[in-house]
Amino acid sequence: MVIRESLGDRIFNGINYIVLSLLLVIMIYPLYFVVIASFSDPDLVNTGQVLFYPKGLSISGYEMVYNYRNVWIGYRNSLMYATLGTLVKLSVTFPAAYAMSRSNLRFKQFFTTMFMVPMFFSGGLIPTYILYTQTYGFYNTIWPMILPGATSLMQIVIARTFFTSTIHEELHESAAIDGASHFRIFFTIVLPLSTAIIAVQTLQAAVTHWNAFFNAMLYLSDTPGSDGLIPLQMILRKILIQAQAMALLTEFMEDQTNASEYLKRVEQIRYSLIIVSVIPILILYPFIQKYFVKGVMIGAIKG
Repeated sequence: MVIRESLGDRIFNGINYIVLSLLLVIMIYPLYFVVIASFSDPDLVNTGQVLFYPKGLSISGYEMVYNYRNVWIGYRNSLMYATLGTLVKLSVTFPAAYAMSRSNLRFKQFFTTMFMVPMFFSGGLIPTYILYTQTYGFYNTIWPMILPGATSLMQIVIARTFFTSTIHEELHESAAIDGASHFRIFFTIVLPLSTAIIAVQTLQAAVTHWNAFFNAMLYLSDTPGSDGLIPLQMILRKILIQAQAMALLTEFMEDQTNASEYLKRVEQIRYSLIIVSVIPILILYPFIQKYFVKGVMIGAIKG
């Protein structure tokens, strides 16, 4: 049976398509502009002549990124933080969510309250800094980039809701009758049936750790010669700050030619580095995109 749309439905759908198409263009164009600007002459970019396609084709920005050693150090560090941080977050979140999904968990209300308290109250930035640097001795180590984001109540709640709404109680009861322990049920039944929510939380955790830079500013040394633990986002931040500072100093420099050339180089490497920094996420997303909507909807709406 085919349901025919009324005139009002067609008008409504048409307006939706137009509005959503405009929003799509608005969201995609900045990334597209960065792509074409990275292959264009910086002078043409700065004068506003590059809008829809690259002009003055050049790959010198990518060549400078390739030859800039700190970029690859930052790339290595960001990959390490994203990988370890994601593994730690999943290793903490899913066991906690599974335990919270069990109706027979002892002191369940107490644990729920303990999870909720940090959502509304924190120790504050200064006490946290003192705790990590003086008590734990984490300054200039990898741990401040991994442990503070080990889990969050929101992720636990979403995973718990997924477990309770998708994995039926009968499966747990059947496995328990066969003598399976909670560990075996979790690893052989719950996790294999939870690929959607695992994919969603993997992407979210990986993006969060990949883009993280605030903890790096606080806990990692930024002095010359100590860039061994600096993530890629901090390298990008350095370049942006240097470009802004140089743009101000050029007004007071006598040799405007060298200053202008320096700014052109910074402009090229800035756009190229932005593209290089988003490549890992763009590569990861297509592999788990099919699970993303399903995992978010089931984990967030039901229960």
